[in-house]
Amino acid sequence: MNIVERFLSYVSFDTQSSEDTNTTPSTDKQLIFAQHLKEELIAEGLQDVELDTLGYLYATLPANTPKPIPTIGFIAHMDTSPDASGKDVKPRIVKNYDGSDIVLSEGVVTSPTKFPELLDHKGEDLIVTDGTTLLGADDKAGIAEIVQAMVYLQQHPEIEHGKIRIGFNPDEEIGKGAHHFDVEKFGCDFAYTMDGSEVGEIEFENFNAASAKITINGCSVHPGYAKGKMVNAARIATELVSMLPANETPETTEGYEGFFHLTNISGTCEKAQLSFIIRDHNRACFENRKAKISDIVEIINEKYGKGITQLEIKDQYYNMREKLEDKMHIIEIAKQAITAAGMTPKIRAIRGGTDGAQLSFCGLPCPNIFAGGLNFHGPHEFCPVQSMEKAMMTVVNICQIVAKKL
Repeated sequence: MNIVERFLSYVSFDTQSSEDTNTTPSTDKQLIFAQHLKEELIAEGLQDVELDTLGYLYATLPANTPKPIPTIGFIAHMDTSPDASGKDVKPRIVKNYDGSDIVLSEGVVTSPTKFPELLDHKGEDLIVTDGTTLLGADDKAGIAEIVQAMVYLQQHPEIEHGKIRIGFNPDEEIGKGAHHFDVEKFGCDFAYTMDGSEVGEIEFENFNAASAKITINGCSVHPGYAKGKMVNAARIATELVSMLPANETPETTEGYEGFFHLTNISGTCEKAQLSFIIRDHNRACFENRKAKISDIVEIINEKYGKGITQLEIKDQYYNMREKLEDKMHIIEIAKQAITAAGMTPKIRAIRGGTDGAQLSFCGLPCPNIFAGGLNFHGPHEFCPVQSMEKAMMTVVNICQIVAKKL
């Protein structure tokens, strides 16, 4: 089985996670895919293949040399985003892409006018959707690349490598992928998540992240007799939003710029609820953003009455750079591996998070490497075959470089 066949097999499984459950994994269908992967890993000769009841799958490729080589790991997530359907994915391959519009289905066109990154892949073979679902390259491309690399290493015993661990987890897309990952059992000196985007990318910085939920309790009375009595929660909600900086939202920021993102707002005169995510690469700025939300809530309460508005802020993850700054040799290994695979390494800061960020704070240094897919979480997602092949060779090269350094 080649990497394309493997990837196309994986995307046939619906593994969409859900924020509306309190189970792990959040959807049973992730376990169906996990069981399939378990059987596949056993068939491909991996050892210590273990799938736990929470949907975390671990396996080992034993060392093929007695040298004392560090144990390294490769990690990818099995779920796809709740933002778009992952059921009945119907991929097709656009051979030798010529730079023109790609008609996915009637009225759904992936165009380089809107998605200029397409032009970086002229002449390549692009796996696209039929315009009704996402593709699932996030992160089934990463899984396919890791598995294919393990197969490649077994087929090329002349490549010396130490013990290699692989881990596939559920629920990354809802921020819970690392919550039950058994770092001690995984037993690695360091690891890499294969969950990035464009070829050549290495990411060891990510947002500090928090969620904020605000509840406003109003008082509804007949509008004709409301003076001095009504407290309109819905209107207060819009006032609260207007008090945040208008130029610090996802649609107005880039690079290292943080933001406040209103993800949901609902309400009536009687009650309103708002949900935000708060993001910033700089820890001090991150703390200031949380304080800003808190201050606004206090102002609202002072204006309309004590306790009318309640705020709940929860930290979600932190910038992994804090844990990797004194371990930059891990990044250098990845850079060498990417160069050896014929690419120019691109150091990028993630405007988001990865399982690797949480794992780094759990004691497993874990930067992120490209998997090759683009335009995630929607029907315009695509994945160049050549990008997957380069990612697979990057995994192989990392294993080889770590062995040669000792």
